[in-house]
Amino acid sequence: MRPSVYLAGPITGLSFKGCTDWREGAKEHLDKFGIDAFSPMRKKGFLARYKHLSAKGYDLHALSTPSGITTRDRMDCQKRDIVIANLLGAEKISAGTMIEYGWADSARRPVISVMEPKGNPHDHAMVNHIAGYRVETLEEALDLAIAILLP
Repeated sequence: MRPSVYLAGPITGLSFKGCTDWREGAKEHLDKFGIDAFSPMRKKGFLARYKHLSAKGYDLHALSTPSGITTRDRMDCQKRDIVIANLLGAEKISAGTMIEYGWADSARRPVISVMEPKGNPHDHAMVNHIAGYRVETLEEALDLAIAILLP
């Protein structure tokens, strides 16, 4: 079985493209090293019609309901080998991503935080403590995940 990474990060208020572009790039990069990446937006292309995604969920498909979002994201955070949380550029706290930190921590899955050195609203003692690693760029996070997961 290939090693795996869950790609956490803010979604609310972003466009579909805004929250999937970085994840698709990360997935392609990790695949080159034999690592699977899982996005919370996978199989949700039907949400592309919305200009800004809602925190409330959508009754369009079982995967986009509040229960569907919670169930799969919890599974991913607890099942994948590592969680990369891309918090770069966040203007407000992502409640969903913070819950994902808790799920990953409860399953003892390492979290890599990607965050600016100062000014990010997620810069909090508990978030920083749960994250086993904190880097400033997505590239650093991907390289770190590869170094941790591969012999």
